[in-house]
Amino acid sequence: MTTFSTTTARLATKPPVLVYTDGACSGNPGPGGWGVYMHNGKASRELQGWEPAMTTNQRMELLAAIKALQFFPSRRQLTIRSDSQYLVRGMTEWLPGWIAKGWRSRQGKSVVNQDLWETLRTLADKHDITWQWVKGHNSDPGNERADALATGAIAKGFAGVL
Repeated sequence: MTTFSTTTARLATKPPVLVYTDGACSGNPGPGGWGVYMHNGKASRELQGWEPAMTTNQRMELLAAIKALQFFPSRRQLTIRSDSQYLVRGMTEWLPGWIAKGWRSRQGKSVVNQDLWETLRTLADKHDITWQWVKGHNSDPGNERADALATGAIAKGFAGVL
């Protein structure tokens, strides 16, 4: 597991929350789903949703993190675990460079998913977050649950449940 911190701030006495996020697509691009599993040692919560239009797995990974952060109305200490290096490296390594270069990549191309990165950055700035990459499909119960929520959201969406 790789660990990175993005902010340090004095927080309220609310317990820290461990958040697992995942995104999935039926085809890539194709309809997509996102899942969030979170717990604070006492209680857990699950979130999921789907996008029926053509989307990508990377967009769903970012959307899962966005939905997780939107869940918390005030500053919290969060550890976000994802099997997406795109998400974790984007938030811990690439984002400052993209912003400094006017949302251009090292190759000078427009940053893909800029709209979601901007939203994620704004939401992340409101919390104290440690970003951690975990290997996917490696028997991590939280990661497996987030994956099941994301893939399940696609099935539920097709069935008209979501």
